[in-house]
Parts: sequence; C-alpha cells; structure tokens
Amino acid sequence: MVQKSDDLKKTQIRNIKISGFKSIKTCDVEFGKVNVLIGPNGSGKSNFISVFKMIKEIYQSQIQQYISRQGGPDTILYNGRRMTQKLIVDVYFGDNGYAFTLEPTNDNRMMFIDESFYWDKTRYKSIGSGHFETKSFEGTHTYIDNYVRKALRNWDIYHFHDTGDFSPIKKQSQLNDNMFLRSNGENLAAFLYLLKNKYEKHYYRIVQTIKLVAPFFGDFILRENPLSPNYIALEWHEKNNDIPFIANMLSDGTLRFICLATALLQPEELQPDTIFIDEPELGLHPYAITILAALVRKASIKKQVIISTQSVELLNEFDIEDIIVVDRENEQTTFKRLNYKELETWLEDYSLGEIWKKNIIGGRP
Repeated sequence: MVQKSDDLKKTQIRNIKISGFKSIKTCDVEFGKVNVLIGPNGSGKSNFISVFKMIKEIYQSQIQQYISRQGGPDTILYNGRRMTQKLIVDVYFGDNGYAFTLEPTNDNRMMFIDESFYWDKTRYKSIGSGHFETKSFEGTHTYIDNYVRKALRNWDIYHFHDTGDFSPIKKQSQLNDNMFLRSNGENLAAFLYLLKNKYEKHYYRIVQTIKLVAPFFGDFILRENPLSPNYIALEWHEKNNDIPFIANMLSDGTLRFICLATALLQPEELQPDTIFIDEPELGLHPYAITILAALVRKASIKKQVIISTQSVELLNEFDIEDIIVVDRENEQTTFKRLNYKELETWLEDYSLGEIWKKNIIGGRP
C-alpha cells in the first residue's frame, strides 16, 4: 500500500489526474512520501515528470513559451489535436487542489478553457477562462488562494544530467544567487558558499557524504573570483593537497553526485516540500547509488521525493510500496502500483530488482 495521504503535508502532492498529455491518454496516480517510477525507455516516465514542469511554467506565467519550446500544441496533446482536443490536469495537495483545461488555438497557442482551485477535495471555484497565461495570482478571492498558491510553488524538479564542458554547473555564477539551489545546478558554487557561511552543519554533512563516494575529495574552495568580484565558480581540492582544481576536473558522475547530495542534504527550510529527480543514477558507481538511496530515504522523513529510474541497483534499495511501474500499452502510458501479496512468493527468493529484470512486474522492454 502507498503511504496514506495523512502522512503528507498539505503542500505535498496527494495525487494527480491527467488527460491528453503527450503519451498519457489518461491516468490517476496517487503518491506517498517516496515514489520510484520504473519503466523502459519510451514508456512515458519523462513525459509524466514533464507535466509537473509544465505546471511550474504555468505558475511562472510562461506556459506559451513552454508550448512554443515543445513544438506547439500537437507535440503536447496525446496523438495531436486531431485525436485530442483538450489537455486536462487536476493536481491535489491534501484536501486542496489546482485544475486547468487547455485547448489549442489556430495560432498554435493553448488557451485556458478553465482554471480552478479546489478545497475539501470535491468543491471547486473557477478562476476564469479564455486567458493565455495563468490567473492563479488573481485567485478566487477566498481563503483557499493562499493554500493552493503555497503548494504550487513548493516543489522543484532537479535535473543534473548536463555535465559537459559548457554545462551551467561549470560556469561561474553571481555570488548572491543563493536563495535556493536551481534545478539545473547552475548556482551550485554560490549555494554552497551560503551553506558554508550560514548552515555549517549541513555544509560539512554534504562534504563528508561526497567523501564516501569520492575518497580523493578534500573540500570545496569557495571564494569570490579574484578577477570578477561578486562572481564565484566551483573549485575544490584533493585530500592532503591545497592546489585548487576547477569543476571540469571532476568526473561527470562525481559532479552529478555533488549536486544530488546538495539537493537532498540542504537545510530543510531551503528545500522544496516535494523533490523530483529524473534518473539520478546516471553515471554513478553502484556504491554511490546505495548512498543516494539512503539520502532519498532520509530526505523523505520531512519531504516528499519522486524519482524515475532504470537502475536495478537503485530499485533494490526501496520497498515495494514505493514503486510505480510505468509501461507503454495500447499506444499509451500506463501506471501501476505493486501489490506485496501478489509478489510475496517471489520476494522470498529474489530481490525486487531481480523480479523486475525477470519482467514479472512489467516496466521492461
């Protein structure tokens, strides 16, 4: 059984209903404190997480930019507008919720046919219709506005895959860009600078965790750029060596783990209430994956964590009730929670990852 919604904060996601988004014809997915999406390439895991990216874009009044970047309404709607005329999303936090319906227009935009706030799970009040950017800031002019708005800005989707030579993580950033860790890690150095000076306990916990995975690592060198005051770049030194190195001299896996450790071990008051991470195992050693799973479980004591993965090693670190199996069936994405009783006999002899590899639970090519 998924953890009861009573275990979640009022700002954490209880469930989401989606109709007509990319490969998702329709779904109703319930969440707990830890949620691990497994499935093969092309099953729709990334599409599912993209729904939450889209909601973030809506809340930032950038939905038309998002639609344009995606390639227009036909790339967003399930099998295009000839098959799907509306995109409908309902997302619930505790007893409250946010819902919207978008329709394509002749000029390749999408218009809100309805935008609403929910309360008491079933009662809702429309914010308006016929607009092209959110009216959530106008709200319903009732007490529910503050609850829903707070929930809508209390999740973040971390994506640390880009570790190439010109990745945002490796560029210098403004020293004062440290109010929160950005989703692509571009302000990592500035954020670590804040932690070292204001949240010392959390900072050293991050450093010690990195050393578990990278024993050669000594510490970060966090300072203003001598040639560009008010800017900072990610620098570090090896154990027993004070020569500064730049981020380019870290392996891709080590750099990604540094970002993940920072995101999951940052102070609670700076963390979003719901943390999304897409395929965090990318480039990590199996031992690093074990440490990563421990960080996820620790973060989930106070926060909600939703990750997607293709890693057997990572799957083995979680419980069966944490798993959501994502498949592509009948030309659409499907979601299934696992039932312990149905797998009890298998689990006597095999790990959860081994059962997945044997294609007993689905989520395989």
